[in-house]
Amino acid sequence: MDSIIKNTNQAPQGQTIFEAKANARSNSKRLLQPSRIRRGIKGETFFKHTLSFTGILLILIVFGILATLFYQSIPAMNALGARFFWTSTWNPVANIFGALPFLAGTLITSFLALIISIPFSIAIAVFLGEYFPKGVFSNFIKNTIDLIAAVPSVIFGFWGFFVLVPIIRMLEMKFGIMPNGVGLFSAALILAIMIIPYAASLGTTMLRMVPASLKEGAYALGATRWEVLRKVIIPYSKSGLFAGILLSLGRAIGETMAVTMLIGNANFLPKSIFAPGNTMASVIANEFTEADNPVYVSALIEMGLFLFLVTFVINLIGKNIIKRATRNNG
Repeated sequence: MDSIIKNTNQAPQGQTIFEAKANARSNSKRLLQPSRIRRGIKGETFFKHTLSFTGILLILIVFGILATLFYQSIPAMNALGARFFWTSTWNPVANIFGALPFLAGTLITSFLALIISIPFSIAIAVFLGEYFPKGVFSNFIKNTIDLIAAVPSVIFGFWGFFVLVPIIRMLEMKFGIMPNGVGLFSAALILAIMIIPYAASLGTTMLRMVPASLKEGAYALGATRWEVLRKVIIPYSKSGLFAGILLSLGRAIGETMAVTMLIGNANFLPKSIFAPGNTMASVIANEFTEADNPVYVSALIEMGLFLFLVTFVINLIGKNIIKRATRNNG
């Protein structure tokens, strides 16, 4: 209340200083009324309990999904055992299920997409975080990247099928490769485009967190902009850049529709990156509605459980890296 009175040394227009002080005292008394205090405490308590309930509910939902997937995977675990992930024959008619072709397709497409996307992600992060952090052009690039992240994956699949596949087929014919067009390489290219915004956005944030004193000190010692970027900015924010790349890997592993439309959907081990194949997510999307016996359904759900655990671990590691980097920078 004393601070309110001190701030009334200059009275509002049409009031004397004494009237302003009297109004300040009456306002402070009204704010400190027991009924208003009780209502404020009740509102804050309700809001706190609502947030706690929401957080606990989300945790229960995640563990509920995990428990459901695990329970539905038990028939396949009992019937197939560990060889499910090491055998390469997938023949539902004969009740033979081996997920190795889909595991290989998932790893090849995801890591190939990651390799393709890393240079573009880092370049965009450096461009927006260091060279053009503000301005109309920077905002346009940032909004475009955000728009790419928001586009549904099926749209990427359509675009890849009608634009990317003919180009790849033409290149395959030029280099003497069987002109499939669809295959692991096509799926990896579309995945690379889809995951660039995730790594670039997080990388931009991490580059902007580099203390200005470090950069100014390097410039004062005579370093060029390239030297500051290479020897100060990138080393300082490398953990955040790595976390962004790791999170984009988790996004690539779980992608379904765009990959399904471009990978060729072949249930055998690929012999090259241009050959048709399948991923765990794409085979689940293609065959789940056709599964006609419990082991078949359970085998598909077991692959879903594996994808869930892998993406959960990848995201957990990435979030911890970001948290540690943010804490150190702070």
